Amino acid sequence: MCSTEFATLGRAQARALGCADLPITVVPHPFGLNARAKVRALAEICVQDIEKLVCAAAESGVAHTVVSEHTGLTVQVDDSAEAVNLLFCERQWTDGLPIVPPTAERVDRMMKFTPRAPDDVVGIVAPGFGAATVRRIAINAVMAGCHPEYLPVLIAAVEAVTAPEFNLQAIQVTTNPAAVWLIVNGPVARRLGMNAGVNCLGQGNWANATLGRALRLVMQNIGRAFPGEMDRATQGHPGKYMFCCAENEADSPWEPLHVERGFRAEQSAVTVVGAEGAINMNTHSKSAEEIVRVVAETMPRPPSNDYTLGGDPWVVFCPEHAQILRAAGLSKVDVKRQLWEQSKMVAGRMAAVDLQRTRIARLAELGAVMPDTMLPISPSPDRIGILVAGGPGTHSIYIPSFADTSRATTREVIWAG
Repeated sequence: MCSTEFATLGRAQARALGCADLPITVVPHPFGLNARAKVRALAEICVQDIEKLVCAAAESGVAHTVVSEHTGLTVQVDDSAEAVNLLFCERQWTDGLPIVPPTAERVDRMMKFTPRAPDDVVGIVAPGFGAATVRRIAINAVMAGCHPEYLPVLIAAVEAVTAPEFNLQAIQVTTNPAAVWLIVNGPVARRLGMNAGVNCLGQGNWANATLGRALRLVMQNIGRAFPGEMDRATQGHPGKYMFCCAENEADSPWEPLHVERGFRAEQSAVTVVGAEGAINMNTHSKSAEEIVRVVAETMPRPPSNDYTLGGDPWVVFCPEHAQILRAAGLSKVDVKRQLWEQSKMVAGRMAAVDLQRTRIARLAELGAVMPDTMLPISPSPDRIGILVAGGPGTHSIYIPSFADTSRATTREVIWAG
């Protein structure tokens, strides 16, 4: 069952699941603007349609397939950048930017840096449920411009985004402006020369840019999340081109993110986050108390997934702010607890319909939610993520999350040999 605006998504996902002829009942969009009487009338028509379609499907014996493999293929094309890119654009194999032709030679060279076999399945990528084999990941890495030694990081990232707790299905098809943020920790970040300092979330670093882009190409080409088809973002997110950085472990006064998440310091790991757009927080204060307060006061927003559903929001502290907080004796745990307490928002600030959604979504967590209820941004303080990144300056950033439907996920980077 789909609204008219989402019938394209429904049919695309049905094809991906091997059910191209799956019957779909369509209701007018947007039905949320209708009065209750009109919604009820539409629902009654929809029930009748479903009855007819179910009976028709039962009679025709529609087959179901759980995973669509999307077997790879080899194509012949003129040996020119223009011809290759025209072909890839026509077949929707690119993100809109020029690609590096993934020749057999380049793909084989890429795979030398992983101990895994070319046909090993790293994960099943929603919403198209394509099998992300090592070879297919390597193809997208070549296209993005990755150097061969980047492949182990990309493989770990694919393992992370396809983990059940990350809920890639929801992120790939949502109307939200959500993107996957890739954070790299440990020796691998230094080995690849990744940027953790000045402009770390911006342009200019080859590893940051191509790894972030390669993950997006995997999600699009293997996961089949094409814009306007299965990717239904209302406006989208510039981070869908590239959203990748390393943590500035050298200038952080706290344990690195991957250590906090259970890995040893000498290990390398990637963390993936379902993230919305960053909000700048520029304060010249040298008071830890003031920094926590102004950051916490930045976080509440009435039309926010984090408050409606209970989220996994992130604060990226610049080294200067982090060092002020640590000098005041605050650990990461302390900062999270204070942010969690001070960022609570009066539920009555929400629109009435959003308050009702919150009552339903967070009933088990909070009990009855009233207009005067103080809503926490997340179910518990430990669900607030803290990262130290960036260079000199007094700018930290707040990154809202896609919310409780997606949990940040970390995986180890494994090298060949």
